[in-house]
Amino acid sequence: MKKTWILLLLVFILAGCQQGSSIEIDPLIPTEDALVQTLDGGWVATWADEFNGSSVDETKWNFEVNGSGGGNNELQYYTRENATVEDGKLVITAKKEDYLGKSYTSSRLTTKYKGDFLYGRIQVRAKLPTGRGTWPAIWMMPTASMYGGWPDSGEFDIMEYVGYNPGYIHSTIHTDIYNGAEGTQIGYAYHMDGIEDDFHTYDLIWEPGRMVTYIDGDQIGEFKYNAYFNQDYTYDQVFPYDQQFFLILNLAIGGNWGGVEGVDTSIFPTTFEIDYVRYYQKDLATEDLSVPSTPSNLELARLKNSLIWQASTDDTGVEKYLIIVDGTAYEYTNLNQYVFKNMTVGQTYEIEIVAYDLAGRRSSTSQPFDFTFR
Repeated sequence: MKKTWILLLLVFILAGCQQGSSIEIDPLIPTEDALVQTLDGGWVATWADEFNGSSVDETKWNFEVNGSGGGNNELQYYTRENATVEDGKLVITAKKEDYLGKSYTSSRLTTKYKGDFLYGRIQVRAKLPTGRGTWPAIWMMPTASMYGGWPDSGEFDIMEYVGYNPGYIHSTIHTDIYNGAEGTQIGYAYHMDGIEDDFHTYDLIWEPGRMVTYIDGDQIGEFKYNAYFNQDYTYDQVFPYDQQFFLILNLAIGGNWGGVEGVDTSIFPTTFEIDYVRYYQKDLATEDLSVPSTPSNLELARLKNSLIWQASTDDTGVEKYLIIVDGTAYEYTNLNQYVFKNMTVGQTYEIEIVAYDLAGRRSSTSQPFDFTFR
């Protein structure tokens, strides 16, 4: 939940065609906790919390207990006591009270190691707090940070809200190249009168190379990786969302963004209420009906010893590409860019690429490309 001062309405574009085929795939097993186990489009709930118990389910959630300010100079101390389950809802309450050197208390919960997700659909129904100084968020951080510490391994903010700017919510990504510390993050703002007055459903649909957020079915923002636009960088510097992420729910007070116009002390206590959290996956047994399209248009990128190509398309998503060098399987890459290393300088190699979808179906092999290592 880093600061989102500048909104860059920047869309990454992918294109392609597809072919048809089919294989046997085992069906998904829905979670018993989900009241709505399926959604149109073949989405099956495989992890959920409906908050029907009497307390926070710690088989699904962790409490972060600290006064570190969230890395954003926030004013609260996060405790366990400020998160309760009441009438089928998770209620995070921010209070004005002196506690261990802080002037406010609140709660922050995560699903790390208890709900770690890669691709699919995350749906959260929630009601926002009101008042200047509040900063609630529904967001995600990488479980293993496979590309390094923040922002290199990415952050995805499904929904952020700052109380001094009522009626607006924000969806934002932070990566090595596009991040809030440098004011280059990519984000969208969405306006709705009275958005704080009722519960709304916040959705993220996450596919390889593409993430789209919604409120009540209306699109907030779309984020796509575009190898041609970003050919000066490795794909993980731009779009490191090919690894597991966990979910975070919190209500911050003040901070670098939430506290820009100060804090209205008369609003406390104030609450961030969550009706449910659900994670869906595609039922590949019924939804994946075709093989990926063949990778095409291989070409050198500006980044040294790097190739890019037209991304393949598929009905449920292209998970990875196999790089073939001189007729031999060489390595996989998760998006449509690859940087070669440890080859012989000046030697020319024949490169071919095959795409694989989430069900393991493979495309035809691309046309060969002659690549000279520099």
